[in-house]
Amino acid sequence: MNLSADKLPVSASLAEENILSSKAHHSQGLLLFTLHNRQRFAIGTLKVRELVPYQPITPMHHQQPGIAGAVTIRGTTIPVIDMAAVIGAGAIPKDELSKAYIVVTDCQRRVAGFLVSGIERIIETNWREIKPPEPALGKGVFITGTVELEGKLVQLMDVELLFARLDASDTKAALVSVTDVDRELLRMMNILVVDDSRTARKQLTDVLSELNVPFEVTDNGAHALEIMHQKAARGEAIDILVSDIEMPGLDGYELAFEVRSAEALAHAYIILHTSLSSEISVSQAHQVGANEALTKFDAKELARSMLNGARQLMEKKD
Repeated sequence: MNLSADKLPVSASLAEENILSSKAHHSQGLLLFTLHNRQRFAIGTLKVRELVPYQPITPMHHQQPGIAGAVTIRGTTIPVIDMAAVIGAGAIPKDELSKAYIVVTDCQRRVAGFLVSGIERIIETNWREIKPPEPALGKGVFITGTVELEGKLVQLMDVELLFARLDASDTKAALVSVTDVDRELLRMMNILVVDDSRTARKQLTDVLSELNVPFEVTDNGAHALEIMHQKAARGEAIDILVSDIEMPGLDGYELAFEVRSAEALAHAYIILHTSLSSEISVSQAHQVGANEALTKFDAKELARSMLNGARQLMEKKD
């Protein structure tokens, strides 16, 4: 299936085709959409399964604020999130619903729909053209980046945060199985966490904080690589690198490749994670040198992966 920036199918499966093409050329497909205040936003097409014209939404019993209800699409019932309501822009007026769309996403192994006012088109942009959001935008943590289009800024919606607002995870309970011996082993490691999403960074660092394990954190791949080189030069090389895959600038694949290509850094145990539910993402992670690839944030799974890395590194030293 071929997608262009000018033609957008009404019900299109977007993710599968774009995974290979976008990563191969360091580009990112962006779906442009508007909320009822006519402001333009975007979401990466890798997270989008299909686009469905508005259809009646059935309210759910005791549904959370921001959940519009549920719809059945292709025989599967999914929750529908009113994106404007969640970010504080107010629900879409009823008289505008006939023109609205449901953007069906597959993210963090969860399928859900986002209700938006209108769909514009798909554009291709280079990861390196996506910039961190300016504080002056005043959109809080819901924006993960910006890109200039036709002289105006388009804001990239932080889908992980929208999900996190609806799914609170109990990190403390998930880490009960980690023993004191495990904690001491991890404390011997130099750990670096990198993720452009504030929500994801908090989830990842909460795990380490709960374990009482020291770590460093940054929000982009280029800075992460700089940190690793600086620490290696001081004889404090990073042992465990935990990195997102989909990041502006130097993405997780490129970061892993650069680390494996540098003799002073190459010993690091690399854990890449992604919100995309795709075997292709996991396969590519291994191809660029990652030791493990996680397709959903899970405190227990992350702790297990870090412990795997710590044990393997200690065995090599012995």
